[in-house]
Amino acid sequence: MRSPRPLVTTPTRHLALSAAPQEANYYGSLTQVGTVSLGLDAEGQEVFVPFSALLPMVAPNDLVFDGWDISSLNLAEAMRRAKVLDWELQEQLWPHMEALRPRPSVYIPEFIAANQSTRADNLIPGSRAQQLEQIRKDIRDFRSSAGLDKVIVLWTANTERFCEVVPGLNDTAENLLRTIELGREVSPSTLFAVASILEGCAFLNGSPQNTLVPGALELACQRRVFVGGDDFKSGQTKVKSVLVDFLISSGLKVRGPRGRLPSAGRGTWAASTWLVGPQGLQLPGRHLYSQTMSIVSYNHLGNNDGQNLSAPLQFRSKEVSKSNVVDDMVQSNPVLYMPGEEPDHCVVIKYVPYVGDSKRALDEYTSELMLGGTNTLVLHNTCEDSLLAAPIMLDLALLTELCQRVSFCTDADPEPQTFHPVLSLLSFLFKAPLVPPGSPVINALFRQRSCIENILRACVGLPPQNHMLLEHKMERPGPSLKQVGPLAAARPVSNKKGPVPASTNGCTGDANGHPVEEPQMPTT
Repeated sequence: MRSPRPLVTTPTRHLALSAAPQEANYYGSLTQVGTVSLGLDAEGQEVFVPFSALLPMVAPNDLVFDGWDISSLNLAEAMRRAKVLDWELQEQLWPHMEALRPRPSVYIPEFIAANQSTRADNLIPGSRAQQLEQIRKDIRDFRSSAGLDKVIVLWTANTERFCEVVPGLNDTAENLLRTIELGREVSPSTLFAVASILEGCAFLNGSPQNTLVPGALELACQRRVFVGGDDFKSGQTKVKSVLVDFLISSGLKVRGPRGRLPSAGRGTWAASTWLVGPQGLQLPGRHLYSQTMSIVSYNHLGNNDGQNLSAPLQFRSKEVSKSNVVDDMVQSNPVLYMPGEEPDHCVVIKYVPYVGDSKRALDEYTSELMLGGTNTLVLHNTCEDSLLAAPIMLDLALLTELCQRVSFCTDADPEPQTFHPVLSLLSFLFKAPLVPPGSPVINALFRQRSCIENILRACVGLPPQNHMLLEHKMERPGPSLKQVGPLAAARPVSNKKGPVPASTNGCTGDANGHPVEEPQMPTT
């Protein structure tokens, strides 16, 4: 899969929308299709350029792919089994995919669902230490045979169960390496993370489990290798990170039932239908047991991801990553939420083989209005799970590679430095972002995107984008802006006393109806 690649076209399924052939594109990719504002031009209009044009980025067609899988199917056979692409497109891609075969991978049955055992026919034998060494050998072989400058490893495989963090086992880099050497408990994804770090390759975890245990993070810091995670943010969670931010920013309270509030403070929830108001006034309340204010997210899907998540331990990993997405938005508004208070948040995932990769997501958001009212939003989203995730993987690789070439200094520290090994800049692309110790976790999508945009702007000497546009909001815009609208033709204000001229709308005042005061003469 090297550049140049053949241009593949296929008739679109949505013939009602377009009868033209569908050419390959990068829809869904922030770096390839998203744009960045450079600022205003001489006419006061905003100028946008693609993310990929702001700084020198690797072109997607220059990437070379390799990988591991516990299934021995070549990529053409795997493509047919997955049933993601239209049949005619599969036929066109078949000769390009058939020669690509995955390398053997690590299979530890207790970490993934039992229903995955029938796929496990392409395995690395030996002890954990031997498996680690084989993964490292594979990375070196790939780098050498393909003539690569860099290798970035993404975990896109099955969701694993959580791995317990145990002192002496995986809490430090030294203990984690000893654990692998002794053949004690370590997950397959952590083995790949350790192998990547030891080979100096960035590692990004696209699944929800805690692959990057404290020992792996410490190893990354020691080796100054980038790591990032967790769990690709593609559909339902991305919408949630926008909608909850909107609700809370609008002053609407999304919250849970009795028992989710602290028992002390400005009144407490009780089993009765009375609440204590801010002045001690008794206000009629509601039966909280039957009318819970909440966020409920339901999914069903039929691909192999859904089959693996049908096992309780693997589902728990996903539930955790999808549930924490609202935390920072709740904490950002202490007017609505007291310390320790949070919405009631429920996540459900079901396996329905018939729907395949076309995942259905249903969400219900119930928030509290003034005077005891409620507001409920219900969303239904049908999305192609893999086709949403693929451009995210591309962005992760391209942004990580870009960050490996960025260094900077600050006024307080003039020595050049790079980003922290835990690459939190990638939070926009992950459900449960990893951040350096002591750093705030940001889940609000707009803030995450602004972080990437402003860092790229800083690299080319542009100030942060704050969306204030003050030059368009001033009474007297600067001479560089061409003013439009009713005020553009307004007469200059005279410094001489006299009657106020009538406005064009027949009222005494400015174009917005505000009274215009007589100008005061300066005094000396």
